[in-house]
Amino acid sequence: MPKYVIEREIPGAGKLNSDQLRAISQTSCGVLGKMGPQIQWVNSQVTADKIYCTYIAPNEDMIREHAKAGGFPANSISQVFATIDPTTAEQTV
Repeated sequence: MPKYVIEREIPGAGKLNSDQLRAISQTSCGVLGKMGPQIQWVNSQVTADKIYCTYIAPNEDMIREHAKAGGFPANSISQVFATIDPTTAEQTV
């Protein structure tokens, strides 16, 4: 199933406290629970004014549906075609 990175522009995101982040997470999980197992939240990274989320879903439309139902922005959605990390440098072909 495809993996996506979603860029959410949320001014002041880096200043959200743990209770606020928990509330956002609970809202997201509540929407996901109603949408079924086809869409999964993998993780998110919070920066100063954006949150970058990784999701597994059958298509972008489902990502947009989740964002709309949760009241979250989805300013850009990009499909992930590969993931690399430091161990990629060590792999031999």
